[in-house]
Amino acid sequence: MTTPTDEARAFWVVAAGKGAIRAETLQPPREGEAVVETLASGISRGTESLVFTGRVPESQHAAMRCPMQEGTFGFPVKYGYSAVGMVREGPAPLLGRRVFCLAPHQTRLVVPATLLSPVPDAVPTDRAVLAANMETALNITWDAAALPGERMFVVGAGVVGLLAAHLLAQIPGVRLTVVDADSGKAGAAAALGLPFSAPGDAAGEADLIVHASGSAEGLRFCLAHAAFEGRIVEASWFGDREIALPLGENFHSRRLRLLSSQVGNVGGAMRGRRSHGERLAIALALLEDARLDALLDGPSAFDDLPATMARLAATPGVLCHVVRHRNDD
Repeated sequence: MTTPTDEARAFWVVAAGKGAIRAETLQPPREGEAVVETLASGISRGTESLVFTGRVPESQHAAMRCPMQEGTFGFPVKYGYSAVGMVREGPAPLLGRRVFCLAPHQTRLVVPATLLSPVPDAVPTDRAVLAANMETALNITWDAAALPGERMFVVGAGVVGLLAAHLLAQIPGVRLTVVDADSGKAGAAAALGLPFSAPGDAAGEADLIVHASGSAEGLRFCLAHAAFEGRIVEASWFGDREIALPLGENFHSRRLRLLSSQVGNVGGAMRGRRSHGERLAIALALLEDARLDALLDGPSAFDDLPATMARLAATPGVLCHVVRHRNDD
């Protein structure tokens, strides 16, 4: 017989473009595990839309798994990686604390305590759902090996692109412009103090370009605007799409470098010097900036997730959508 503390509800993708809320029965926590009551979760529109619409390539099924994922990408699958909650049972140092967890959208969770990262007191719950995206942005800056005084473009003003630009712009002497074809993103860039340009208006060349638009057009812009021996850090996830690129033009004569960045491994020179847990703790601390609230969309209620996910998958331009799991939040 279950009790209220044994019960939970979770969002599952049950078919391409279709979600459902399902009841879950939690197993009692074992030694080293914690019971977390979820307060809010975030929808990372780019990746989660690929999962929701069934566009994860078979070759990437293993690489795309989340720590608390259940099911497979052939459906049904319980997927997500931006949950913030309160520890109700578990190790004494975490009891009663807000924590961030790479976990799906579920009202209560039983989680290994090693997967929980305390949320700084100065970071509100809604903003804390940006932690996974901030961790990705931090990894991009490590992969980019950015230098003071460099000219930079960040192409693609989604959440990851704007967070990466936010971090890179704080390096002394850089000249950075955010580039996006959607003029509606200009407001979020302005809230972070970042210059914004449409692709056709972006002037000059850049020593470093971060590409985060998820589009072939964006990557072609990068190749056309990279300076001699410029670096292009590819941070987009294209899913099952194949991208055609003009590598016969300036790519060789300018000795350009096209680099991949992916959050599954600690990036660049920091690999071996910072653990995954340390990287996430840094990302959470970097969220102590109220300007980042400009990247949040919503909130909506947990029970509305099936309709919300369908709407977001069909709506370009949405940043990080916040899902509230409790009616009193």
